Amino acid sequence: MLTVIGNLKGGTGKSTVAFNLAVWLAHDNTDVHLFDLDPQETLMDTAEIREEDGYEPVIEISNDVDELEMLVNSKGSKNTTQLVADVSATNMPHLEKAISLARRVLIPVQPSQADIWSTQRFLKIVLSCMDKENRPEILAFINRADTHPGIRETGEAEEALQMLPNIEALDARLYTRTAFRRSFSEGLAVFEQDPMGKAAREMKKLAKLLYK
Repeated sequence: MLTVIGNLKGGTGKSTVAFNLAVWLAHDNTDVHLFDLDPQETLMDTAEIREEDGYEPVIEISNDVDELEMLVNSKGSKNTTQLVADVSATNMPHLEKAISLARRVLIPVQPSQADIWSTQRFLKIVLSCMDKENRPEILAFINRADTHPGIRETGEAEEALQMLPNIEALDARLYTRTAFRRSFSEGLAVFEQDPMGKAAREMKKLAKLLYK
C-alpha cells in the first residue's frame, strides 16, 4: 500500500515523518520501501548516513517515480510491501503521479492559519489527481505543535483542521522537539535515539494509528 506524505508548504516536517514511519515499519518486520520525490532529496542523504554508520534495519530508498508506479502496479508487492513517498510541490509532476497511485495521503499541518489555508489548496490538488471511483484516504494531523500549554494556536488549528471537508483529522500531534531535528543528522528515528522520550511516544502513536 502506498502512503503519500505531502503538503504545498515547505517546512511542514513531511520528510521527518516519512523517514520515521519507514523506520518504524522496518522495525515491525514489515517490508517497506521509501521514496524521496522531493528535489531536495533530504531522505536520500539521511538514508546514506544511516547506511554509512551501519544502523539496522537498512531502509530501501529510491527517487525513481517510475519504480514507484511499477511497485504499486505489481500485485505481489502491492499486497506485501508498505510504500511511503515524500512529495514536494517543487516537483508537481511527481507529486501528482504519486497521489494518483496512492491508497492514502497524509498531510502534516503546522499550527497556523496560513498552514490551514495552504492545506485547503493542497486538498484541491489531491482531489483533482484522484480516481473518483477508488478514492484513497486523506488524513491530516498537527505537526510541530507548540509545547507551551498557554499557546492557543495549536488547538485552534486542530479545530479548523477538523472542519475541513474530505479530510479525516487524526487524534495525534507531533510537537516541536530537538529530537526530530536530530533524527535526520544522525540517520536515526526518534525512537531509536531515545526509546522512552516524548518524541518517540508521539511518533509511535501516529504510526500505530496509521498501521493498526
